[in-house]
Amino acid sequence: MKTNSIAALAGLAMTGAAAATLMASPVAAQSGGKEKCYGVAKAGKNHCAAGPGTTCAGTSTRDYQGNAWSLVDKGTCTSIETPKGKGSLTPIKR
Repeated sequence: MKTNSIAALAGLAMTGAAAATLMASPVAAQSGGKEKCYGVAKAGKNHCAAGPGTTCAGTSTRDYQGNAWSLVDKGTCTSIETPKGKGSLTPIKR
């Protein structure tokens, strides 16, 4: 195997490991005293789920977008107040 091929494979392995870590982070945080809270993130500051045409974290297009969530301390979501209303444990229509 050539050196270029080995370097390419190593790069792919590192990229895959980094992606797996990033994808697992919200799940790990949820079990560590955090929960998903919809409608509380500023534009581009969500952790994930921002609707059709978005890729995930940081892709919400509007402040307090109802289908974009952020991780917050467990038990605090529905008490978070924004100019558009309170946070929700499920997606909200806004």
